Amino acid sequence: MWTVLIVVILAVLVLPSLIPHTNAKSISYATYMNEVRAHGVVTATIDNGNGVITGRLKDGTQYTTQGPNPPLAGDVKTMRNDGVSVDFSAPSSSLLASLAPYLFIALFFGLLLWLFGRQARGQMSGIMSIGRSRARLYSSERPSTTFNDVAGYNGVKQEISEVVDFLKTPSRFRDIGAKIPKGILLVGPPGTGKTLLARAVAGEAGVPFLSVTGSDFMEMFVGVGASRVRDLFQTARKQAPAIVFVDEIDSIGRKRGAGLGGGHDEREQTLNQMLSEMDGFDPAEGVVMIAATNRPDILDPALLRPGRFDRQIVVPLPDLDERLPILQVHCRGKRIGPDVDLELIARGTPGMSGADLANLVNEAALHAVRRGSSTIAMEDFDTARDRVLMGQRRESLVLSDEEKERVAYHEAGHALLAYVLEHADPVHKVTILPTGMALGATQQLPVEERHIHPISHIQDALCVRMGGRVAELLVYGDLSTGAANDLVGNTELARKMVREWGMSDQLGPMAWGSQGQVFLGEDLMHTRDYSEDTSRVIDDEVERILREQEARAFEVLTRHRSGLDAIARALLEQETIDGDQVGRLVDEAHGRPVHGEGVKAVPHFNGHERRPRHNGKEEEGVAVTRSPFEDQLPPSGWPAPAWPAARSD
Repeated sequence: MWTVLIVVILAVLVLPSLIPHTNAKSISYATYMNEVRAHGVVTATIDNGNGVITGRLKDGTQYTTQGPNPPLAGDVKTMRNDGVSVDFSAPSSSLLASLAPYLFIALFFGLLLWLFGRQARGQMSGIMSIGRSRARLYSSERPSTTFNDVAGYNGVKQEISEVVDFLKTPSRFRDIGAKIPKGILLVGPPGTGKTLLARAVAGEAGVPFLSVTGSDFMEMFVGVGASRVRDLFQTARKQAPAIVFVDEIDSIGRKRGAGLGGGHDEREQTLNQMLSEMDGFDPAEGVVMIAATNRPDILDPALLRPGRFDRQIVVPLPDLDERLPILQVHCRGKRIGPDVDLELIARGTPGMSGADLANLVNEAALHAVRRGSSTIAMEDFDTARDRVLMGQRRESLVLSDEEKERVAYHEAGHALLAYVLEHADPVHKVTILPTGMALGATQQLPVEERHIHPISHIQDALCVRMGGRVAELLVYGDLSTGAANDLVGNTELARKMVREWGMSDQLGPMAWGSQGQVFLGEDLMHTRDYSEDTSRVIDDEVERILREQEARAFEVLTRHRSGLDAIARALLEQETIDGDQVGRLVDEAHGRPVHGEGVKAVPHFNGHERRPRHNGKEEEGVAVTRSPFEDQLPPSGWPAPAWPAARSD
């Protein structure tokens, strides 16, 4: 604005002097000389700078003409001889007009110096403010999230509601001598709503909410993290009563002295400052610290001791009673069709976190738009569940007839064993359409949620995974690369049986495998705590378990070879079949029901509900879940994820 103002002032002062203005009559130089010879010119003033001649004619008219520059001596003599009063004038200009170029140059360089100075001040202020906390303060707009927006988790909300009561009425606690926990640590798998719970506490209490992530404390300069911690707690004390929420605290709260880095490590200095600040907290100040992590096993013990994070609240994966209200929350504002049964969907999605359920509802809405519907139907939820669990179908990948037949027999081996084996999860869907990274998939859905897995169930799961490899060997007499994923999963599961779960007669009730994380440095030089002989026994036991289940799968598939062929033919004709059809084909090929009176439980995830039967007995629920042997069990102690929803080959 200053630059524009200066330019306007200079233009107003300089431009009038640069623009010529006169009311004189302009005539040509030839006409002017004719007038001189006719004695019609009275006065003439010649400008030595540009040769312009101005004056007055005999009739009183003012004139101007452009003469030669310099003036011709003969013409000047003629003017004087003919009675013209001739004068000469030097070129004149205003002071501002003469100084204008210099003023513009000075203004240009002054503007450059000002810009450079401003940039330097900005850099200096950035360096000086690098130690300030990057926490986002929600004070003028208090968080609008309340416990009503957090579906389920009644037990968790009951524990954390004490913080709300303390921040609302701290005098009740002080009168009786009770002290509110200085810190609350929310522990749980990713996507279970730990951050949402912290915002709900701030919304319920109606106090300022300082939100920061653990990575915001780390910077390239030494000491910045500790400085930001100090600034964060100073800000919290000024805003008290307030809540300080540190998300992903494990990024700065890892164990100290783990073998990597010394005492000067930036992360350790930041943690030391946080520990000292939490020790300095006065409960009467009304500042409560809430942190969230999904890796409590790597936190420093000093951070978890009483007086710092006094209370740990586990936020587990939602159970059946909690998944239904979570689905209802995520379905708000969406056009849900009349055939959608959210209770059935909730029973069919165990093992899914709140984030997974939100993604499921969104995928169903996207599929409804894709097929041109104005409402979300049950078939959209079915497709969305397959999309989330198995991946996107690859329409561009075309298999040859031989490849398609081999994939059909491979998936038929999985499906037949899943139906015949008593403790295996029932088949929900079998397809030979390329989906995700797989050329085919067999999807199993358990009848009910499981938290403890007997060895019989694990053995049947191993045998089902062997079904594809054994079916190819039985039909074609050779093997292919299609069983790579099955072998990886089976080897990992069998190794856990031997090393961690004590399911080996040779090793007995001994467990190896609770090893620290390599990035902590604890096991950088020491990776196992058993001898070479024990390692050999472990390898032998893993091999024995896998070979036993392979032989078992070979025996069952040989006995039901006609059912294997029937499932493969149905897959080649229809490309996708459901669990009911698998059971019907196997029973018809066997000549009688494989499971006696009833049909093995086949979960349904469509618009109608059916109570499955297992050995003539009705079961209460249907479920979809994931496999615990797909991922390493979390070391923090929360319940293991459930069983496989889909297996791809």
